[in-house]
Amino acid sequence: MKLRHILAASTAFLALAGTASAETMKIGITQNNVGVDSYQTTYEKAFIAAAKANPDVETVVLDAGGDVARQIAQMEDLIQQDVDAIIIWPTNGEAVIPAVRKAHQAGIPVIVTNSNIAEAGFDFAASFSGPDNITQGARAAEIMCDKFKDMGIDGEARVVHITGQPGYTTAIERAKGFEDRLPEVCPDVTVVDTQPGDWNREKSQQVMEAFLVKYDDIDGVYAGDDNMGVGALNAAKAAGRDGIIFVGATNFAVGYEAMAAGDYWGSIYQSPVDDAEAALQTAIDVLEGKEVPFLNYFDTPKITQDNMGEYEKPVF
Repeated sequence: MKLRHILAASTAFLALAGTASAETMKIGITQNNVGVDSYQTTYEKAFIAAAKANPDVETVVLDAGGDVARQIAQMEDLIQQDVDAIIIWPTNGEAVIPAVRKAHQAGIPVIVTNSNIAEAGFDFAASFSGPDNITQGARAAEIMCDKFKDMGIDGEARVVHITGQPGYTTAIERAKGFEDRLPEVCPDVTVVDTQPGDWNREKSQQVMEAFLVKYDDIDGVYAGDDNMGVGALNAAKAAGRDGIIFVGATNFAVGYEAMAAGDYWGSIYQSPVDDAEAALQTAIDVLEGKEVPFLNYFDTPKITQDNMGEYEKPVF
């Protein structure tokens, strides 16, 4: 019998039995694309480790490989397996809504992890566990603006923006946070161009190469994560374009190393281990009937060359 169906009867049963073993919670997860970057790979390992450490949890771990249709099919599979809860890392925040609604209608709570679904699907999700991506984008804008002010170029600086995968909620929200906040703190800084890097270092390097050909004057680059940011940095190095301020989000090990080398200015510190453990705990809390906020954020602070000594090098 499924956990959510037996909770109401469990108190009476325990009163009669005196003691009883805990009911195993069967939790399914469908991830976005574990192979695309080291963050997602580390997240998966941390999730599996956290689940194994909890004797009351059984998991079904799936990966959509970045394919929306595949993820929808995986949601169908998890519903048919009659899991107690589903965690979804959406490949596309809009396209997965019907599948999330179907799980909700089947009485299966859905926890959205890392990147939220579109607002139209909020009624069908039990909780979102992850970073506040709009705040991350805003903090990245503040990091860049503060640096420009220190350099005395905040009245004229020109910035290019490399976003994540189109349609992906994290990409949309980080871009919005950056684009809304930058004119508030540095109104005279101009974003001259924005192109997607699809969370891919090689593509982001190609995007930056095109920017460098198109614009003789680039003072700053904001990338939606450090994987893309380092790709852009590699392009600038190859072109001999020094002095550009690079700011990212989700501080990868390569970003941390580039900061230590003095090539990359700042980022947002986000742990995939914290992300994975928070998602699993949120699912457990929902199944145990605990009060869980819908937007269950964990903090992601600013990290720059100035304060990076306070943070350990990321493991991804």
